[in-house]
Amino acid sequence: MTALTLSTAAAPGLRADALVIGVAKGSGSKGAGLVVAPGAEAVDQAYDGKLAGILETLGASGSEGEVTKLPAPSGFKTPVVVAVGLGTLPEDEEAGFDGEALRKAAGVAARALTGSKKAAFALPLADAADLGAIAEGVLLGAYSFDTYKDGSGDRKNGKAPLAEAALLGAKPRDKAHKAALERATAVSEELNRARDLINTPPNDLNPESFAAIATAAAKEHGIKVQVLDEKALAKGGYGGILGVGAGSASGPRLVKLTYTHSRNAKHLALVGKGITYDSGGISLKPAGHNETMKCDMSGAAAVFAAVVAAARLGLEVNVTGWLALAENMPSGSATRPGDVLRMFSGKTVEVLNTDAEGRLVLADALWAASQEKPDAIVDVATLTGAMVLALGNRTFGVMANDDAFRAAVVEAAEEVGEPSWPMPLPEHLRKGMDSPTADIANMGERMGGGLVAGLFLREFVGEGITWAHLDIAGPAFNEGGPFGYTPKGGTGSAVRTLVRLAELTAAGDLG
Repeated sequence: MTALTLSTAAAPGLRADALVIGVAKGSGSKGAGLVVAPGAEAVDQAYDGKLAGILETLGASGSEGEVTKLPAPSGFKTPVVVAVGLGTLPEDEEAGFDGEALRKAAGVAARALTGSKKAAFALPLADAADLGAIAEGVLLGAYSFDTYKDGSGDRKNGKAPLAEAALLGAKPRDKAHKAALERATAVSEELNRARDLINTPPNDLNPESFAAIATAAAKEHGIKVQVLDEKALAKGGYGGILGVGAGSASGPRLVKLTYTHSRNAKHLALVGKGITYDSGGISLKPAGHNETMKCDMSGAAAVFAAVVAAARLGLEVNVTGWLALAENMPSGSATRPGDVLRMFSGKTVEVLNTDAEGRLVLADALWAASQEKPDAIVDVATLTGAMVLALGNRTFGVMANDDAFRAAVVEAAEEVGEPSWPMPLPEHLRKGMDSPTADIANMGERMGGGLVAGLFLREFVGEGITWAHLDIAGPAFNEGGPFGYTPKGGTGSAVRTLVRLAELTAAGDLG
């Protein structure tokens, strides 16, 4: 991880490999030209107030994600200035740039400075919230997954991630600034841990090894952990998790992580889908759909990261994480289409498609979480291709059994910069899951399949418990090029939303 420092140093006198500044597209009274953002005053002054014109000559426009490099002015101890686009200048200049614009700009710059030992960031920094956003952007943008590279191949041309970042304009002794840095560090480190898990190949990450990693982290951070193996799952009647894992040589696991702050604190339960590899089972996925299925445990990775982050931050809330882990493989012992599973809740499910397996493991975990009567349950899963078709690759869908809670989750996601969209649970789609053999089938109408999956999960939430479902199938794994602070591969989608929900629960502002 990139080391972060809070610095009060003046930009000209700071020794670093590069100085990062922000630029934006002008609007309103500023006109349509390039505008130098706050924080870069010393650089602009050194260029006799002509920095914007010089950058425009070099092709800069201030667009989001744009990077322009130029030699530092005379008298500066940094050899290079890196101007990164912040997008359009806010109409209300006094309000400043929103946190997501700062987060993205810092991430783009950190990635552009791969191979550098130290960079100074002089982006607009008006308050502690801006500081936290910039810090997150740096830490998330500098992420690199190199575990399986020995350095002799193409490891970003053999360059390591940015080693150190000094955040200029910060106040090292200010409590709010120190708290913002602490939060950004904890959340980003755990989010990057989730990315590591998602990117780990399935021959090294199976339910057992995932459980072992979670156990080690839990012990390190004072989190109570319980792991149910095949025998314990069979004894407890967890037919959904067992049914999905029946075809694999790697047995399934249900991991319970318990962070307790106080007996009197609110209780938030988080449930994550953890299919460490999804072949589709007997209902085998077609060619071209298997290569990225190591990411089907992204929901469990997000829950794991969020619980650890909550513990590291000492949030005044009780958070329980449930990781429903299995590998979905075809074999002579695998669950077949037409089989009936008896779930932990006692309901029976006719399996019409073994590739609709995520809802089966989540159903058991949701019912287990419900037994503790938490104030709310939020599950996270790469659940349906239908949600990707509906919302694309960068937005996750949010369903809930309570409209106000759904709105609160969407608002929390927006606060931290994770695009989401509220989705309905139309009652007429429930009938499509009626089964002549069992209480319910694991498939219903094809159209609206993401909503059908949400309706299925709702059947396994305890009565009277507020619940939301996050389908992160689109944004969980980035198959395209990196953008903003988002790398290629595992993204850690929903981690920041879950942490924010825990904070809101602690403050009594969620439900």
